[in-house]
Amino acid sequence: MIELALIVCLSADPAKCKDVGLTYASESVTPQQCMMRAIPEVAKWTGEHPNWYVKKWSCRPAGHFAKI
Repeated sequence: MIELALIVCLSADPAKCKDVGLTYASESVTPQQCMMRAIPEVAKWTGEHPNWYVKKWSCRPAGHFAKI
């Protein structure tokens, strides 16, 4: 399973950042498909969380990293 990993920071305090993992519903998503679908997902997350901004994003295997 692949997840879209976001590093997001608080707009009011850019030093406060956290790791957010968005897991795709389908288990058959490849890393290339994840990258192709990422921009709309990043935009959607940003729209739902107006006090945060996305500093960096990538695709990675789901569940292999600790959440901050």
